[in-house]
Amino acid sequence: MRSKVDQHRPTPPVGSPRVLRRGEPGTPYAGGRPGGRGGPTLRARGTALVDFIRAVVLGVLQGLTEFLPISSSAHLRIFPELLGWGDPGAAFTAVVQIGTELAVLLYFRHDIWRIANAWLRSLFQPAWRGHQDSRMGWYIIVGSLPIVVLGIALKDVIERDFRSLWIIGTTLIVLGVVLGVADRIGAMRRSISDMTLQHALMLGGAQALALVPGVSRSGATISAARLLGYDREAATRFAFLLAIPAVIGAGVFQLPEIPGGENAYGTVPTLVATVVSFLVGYAAIAWLLRYVTTRSYLPFVIYRIALGTLTLGLVGTGVLAAGG
Repeated sequence: MRSKVDQHRPTPPVGSPRVLRRGEPGTPYAGGRPGGRGGPTLRARGTALVDFIRAVVLGVLQGLTEFLPISSSAHLRIFPELLGWGDPGAAFTAVVQIGTELAVLLYFRHDIWRIANAWLRSLFQPAWRGHQDSRMGWYIIVGSLPIVVLGIALKDVIERDFRSLWIIGTTLIVLGVVLGVADRIGAMRRSISDMTLQHALMLGGAQALALVPGVSRSGATISAARLLGYDREAATRFAFLLAIPAVIGAGVFQLPEIPGGENAYGTVPTLVATVVSFLVGYAAIAWLLRYVTTRSYLPFVIYRIALGTLTLGLVGTGVLAAGG
């Protein structure tokens, strides 16, 4: 039945297209917003907010776990799965790690400037070649070679096969035990000034193990350094310095894969997560360096074993999909 208003409107001829009025279902403004029932604009805003929140959470997670010997890549793989967010992907993980490495650059800026200056001088002035800082520059370069070579050679395998939660849970436990044993039996007779080229290469090989999520870059390097007799502060400091070239290089290498990647969060959420990881990471560095001067790595060992066991249990019972 037509309303009184409609009765005064002329009826369009048969076969002529019906003109939809503003606000009717099917119009661009149905429901008062473009698209009807809230429209795609509102839904897009909701999705953007969710992605922003997730990015902040993952940034905090990355900042907290990158420098602690508990594997940031494992946490960025496990916790999104627990929360139902899915795997953020290897590219997202690599790029967000740039934030924490920028925190290393800022925190150790005086050390890095001193090392870089001495190393550059040693290239042209023989008198500088025996300087401790110039030698440290070479140690970082040589120690970075294993992870660079293996990272490029095994890129596809790392992204496809090594992200299984079975592997991650196992490496969390195994490297947790290794860290505990190394810290227990390792002597405390060497400082960072005792570093040698051979030791740097060995520590670089240990760092390369962290290409497998769950190992932990700092955890593997610290474990090897403790077995070589370096004290906790020296082991931790060198682990942080050694990671700079590898992590920044990996992040820059993965940057083109962020927009539109299969598992990518997108450019803006990734940038947000990177900034958050930088801020949280800086605080984590300062805390850990103070902590290891007086305490052991035992709490991290216990945490790794517990998280690894929980992960394997959840995958084994079907609560989490192994993926990979």
